[in-house]
Amino acid sequence: MSFVDHLNALDRGEALSPTLSRFRELIQPAGPAQLEALAQQSVVETRKQFGRTMRLFAPIYLSNECVNNCSYCGFSRDNPILRTTLTVNQVVNEAKFLASKGFRHILLVAGEHPKFVSDGYLEECLAALRDSVPTLAIEVGPMETPEYAQMVKAGCEGLVVYQETYHREAYGEYHTAGPKKNFDWRIDCPERGYDGGFRRIGIGALMGLADWRYDTLRLAAHLEYLYRTCWKASFTISLPRLRPAAGSFQPKHGMSDKEFVQTLCAFRICFPQVGIVLSTRESQALRNALFPLGVTTISAGSHTSPGGYTGEGADDIHLTVKGRRVELDEAAVKSPCSETPATGQFDIADERSPEEVAAYLRSVGLEPVWKDWDPSILAAPATVA
Repeated sequence: MSFVDHLNALDRGEALSPTLSRFRELIQPAGPAQLEALAQQSVVETRKQFGRTMRLFAPIYLSNECVNNCSYCGFSRDNPILRTTLTVNQVVNEAKFLASKGFRHILLVAGEHPKFVSDGYLEECLAALRDSVPTLAIEVGPMETPEYAQMVKAGCEGLVVYQETYHREAYGEYHTAGPKKNFDWRIDCPERGYDGGFRRIGIGALMGLADWRYDTLRLAAHLEYLYRTCWKASFTISLPRLRPAAGSFQPKHGMSDKEFVQTLCAFRICFPQVGIVLSTRESQALRNALFPLGVTTISAGSHTSPGGYTGEGADDIHLTVKGRRVELDEAAVKSPCSETPATGQFDIADERSPEEVAAYLRSVGLEPVWKDWDPSILAAPATVA
């Protein structure tokens, strides 16, 4: 049995567990006094489990090539955008830049394209980084368990895979071409990753694709299931809200700041030990307000295009039109993205530097944590003579 079976049962209206019943209750419409009480309880649970620490990470986008048509994504195959794939050396240069800013936790992100992100490319990137970056995670196209085991062997410890939406019909409407069309294949991805040896697993839903209460309840159910069946791993959740991107997608469903805050607090109260990730998709003001309430991991100074930190990859920039490569001398186009010639996946909202974010955290009594893991922890103890 996989989570697909549990999701189907949930959609049939079968009874919720006590935890899910409590979660559903906490995300119902609430007044100011209820929300304030929810926030205070969230703060207490966060301090109890995580103290005053805040883990920082940054993404490196390896490639914006993609074979999937996802109507909400800037990398969607049919979007006529400027694309590139970084070489391993270029990835290393991006990582060196992030290391100079303090980061020791890097997430490698790539569109799903078997021609570019295949044949050992990811393993080479991981192997090139693992001696200098203690914590490496990937957010790429779903794989089989043996492939995930290869990633772990190459030095990766974290897997991030968002279902986007748990609404099966809506999922079919948004994903019209490519392997990502397979709803069940994607939803079982965290379990395959766990079997492959990942010890940190991140799940989430993209807010704006379906009713937010529908998706967050099912995300909570997914988390509860993984805690029960993949108990050796640690988990994070994220609720990224849609941002402007190439393709000009307009979400059908909204989630207000108030509802966003309420939901994050509900996750903290119902799942005290889960890590909660907050990205630079959200504004500076909202992130500042949320940092003390239950968030445990944040990105800072992020770029969502390949080569966004250093300009690497500019030597192979090209346009794609419905998946067909068009050289720039044929297209004569200008990049719509300011930080790098390649087009980003989406626009960020909080543009502060890592140093500025870290300084703000300290100003409100939180401790920025750049590194919380080293492979030597698992090394065999030295023999005493």
